[in-house]
Amino acid sequence: MVTSRTLAYQILLHLEQKASHPDRLIRTALERHSRLDERDRALLTELVYGVARWQGRLDWHIDELSRTRPDKIDPAVRVLLRLALYQILFLDRIPDHAAVNDTVDIAKSSQPPYVIRFINAVLREAARKGGEWNWPDPLKDPAAHMAVMTSHPVWLVRRLIDEIGIEEAGLFFESNNRIAPAVFRVNTLKASREEAIESLKAEGIDAAPSPWLEQALKVKAPRRDMTGTAAFREGWLQAQDEASQMVSFLLAPMPEERVLDLCSGLGVKSAHIALMMKNEGEVLCVDKSAWKLEEARKNARRQGITIIRTLAEDVLMLRPQSIGLFDRVLLDAPCTGLGTMRRKPDIKWRRHIKDPYRLSRLQKELLSHAAQFLKAGGVLVYATCTVLGDENESVAQHLSESHPELAIESAAENLPYACREMVSGLHYRSWPHKHDVDGFFSTRWRKR
Repeated sequence: MVTSRTLAYQILLHLEQKASHPDRLIRTALERHSRLDERDRALLTELVYGVARWQGRLDWHIDELSRTRPDKIDPAVRVLLRLALYQILFLDRIPDHAAVNDTVDIAKSSQPPYVIRFINAVLREAARKGGEWNWPDPLKDPAAHMAVMTSHPVWLVRRLIDEIGIEEAGLFFESNNRIAPAVFRVNTLKASREEAIESLKAEGIDAAPSPWLEQALKVKAPRRDMTGTAAFREGWLQAQDEASQMVSFLLAPMPEERVLDLCSGLGVKSAHIALMMKNEGEVLCVDKSAWKLEEARKNARRQGITIIRTLAEDVLMLRPQSIGLFDRVLLDAPCTGLGTMRRKPDIKWRRHIKDPYRLSRLQKELLSHAAQFLKAGGVLVYATCTVLGDENESVAQHLSESHPELAIESAAENLPYACREMVSGLHYRSWPHKHDVDGFFSTRWRKR
């Protein structure tokens, strides 16, 4: 019989071997094993996201306990050890002996006897130690201590301490280990926020208004797939964090305008833009991934949006001669995504110390290219879902210096009044630990 622990191991091993979306893997596993009861389904989600969230600290424990060199431990064995240690060290409701025995049983299907003995010894020693660990010294190496205690890569900890200070960095990293609420934007073409909340309430789901935006609502740790609700199926709701929604407010599109959404992905912001335009005008979504654009089209249809067009193309290959000029241009740039670690805990282990610099070069090229599609008087908005200055202020400054025809405008003038505390200088900057939203950055220019 397949158990939630076995499924969690299979998903975590898949994540170790190939970049994937944990939520999609979990959803697929639950669809295949529909007989799992509610408690086991919840445990599967807890194990996958918990191990991904605390992977760095779990690896530190493994390396402390093992006499085998860290690089000699097979990845599949390391995943098994992480899964069991998470249950032993972080979950009170699972007895230590059950976590050890279940992990050994899983290992027996693929590992030789000497590896099983190794796994058993490491886990029993962890259970024996309890809270008695020789943690890194916070005085001698505060970054190493913070990296282990909050489970983040040490290069990232050092980088952010340099940028925002040790106290602020600590608060940010701690906030990434809290489960983020599910946030939805209400489709005002079809329903009001009050109607959406009542519809969810009728299905036993407790939703509350967002403190930031009038058309957003929050659902704290929903225990069911929200895409199955009537409100979602009818196109009343779209999953979108408030931080992401505020980018569209900064763009401030108007009905009957032409809007260009570059690197549009699944078209979540495009749909919001179309709604702000009252479904009048044109929104052109450009992305090189055709499958993402197909999802964007399906999502637009679900919401009753008809003004979105799509173009599968490399943004840097586009020319104004082929698509014309636009009243507003949004570049939602490829980035490290480090502002979304509450929702995507696995992303921090996929990023490398050189990624912010590498991506900042691409971002500068894309942003400069995006500027040529603007009409005179048009608005350009740059957005990322990361928190590092290399990908944010530095990119914005580069554009301002290299394009004197673009005048930067204060984010405060276009954000809802309640959100203006998220303005840093002229830029929009949100933080999970300050605002309980994802970490986003955005800047707005107008062509003279």
